[in-house]
Amino acid sequence: MPVTQPSFTLTPQAYLEWEKDNEIKHEFVDGDVFAMAGAKDAHVTVAGNLFALLHAHVKGSPCRPYISDMKVQVEKANAFFYPDVMITCDERDRHKDYFKNHPILIAEILSESTAAFDRGRKFAAYRQLESLQEYLLIDPNDYSVDCFRRDTAGHWVLYPFGSGEQVELASLKWSAPIAALYEGVTVNPRSLSEEAER
Repeated sequence: MPVTQPSFTLTPQAYLEWEKDNEIKHEFVDGDVFAMAGAKDAHVTVAGNLFALLHAHVKGSPCRPYISDMKVQVEKANAFFYPDVMITCDERDRHKDYFKNHPILIAEILSESTAAFDRGRKFAAYRQLESLQEYLLIDPNDYSVDCFRRDTAGHWVLYPFGSGEQVELASLKWSAPIAALYEGVTVNPRSLSEEAER
């Protein structure tokens, strides 16, 4: 989701208490608090499609999917984020009501205002989560899905998926046609990277 510029500084504990009663969602990065802006129809639809597909896949397993309103804490980066979709299979996360610490998968739907942040500073923070196996970046304007997968040596390897392909998540032993993620979305052939160059 798009975010506005930081407005003030809080400690992690003060942020969590303040955020509980706030009607507007805020992300927290090393003391800075960022208000979350609304998202476009395509963004919300793609996130909903992914959540529905993954929810059906992990049903009955120890894994739980979450969509946009659940925070993930990256303690090593002193940060809290609201991923568009995440899945945790760790028993320890079941006892956390307001945030999770051990996701196996995080997915972000890109937008013009957040694509650079999602690929840069946010991904750098997410890489510090020892549990994270895959990071999915989805361009809602085009059939373009980038899956960054942690290999056995701890390196992050890019697996891109495009039109007509099957999106595969090794961490969950799941795959689906890329078109299923874009159901109900009118795809614009111009990607976010091309939009940024205009």
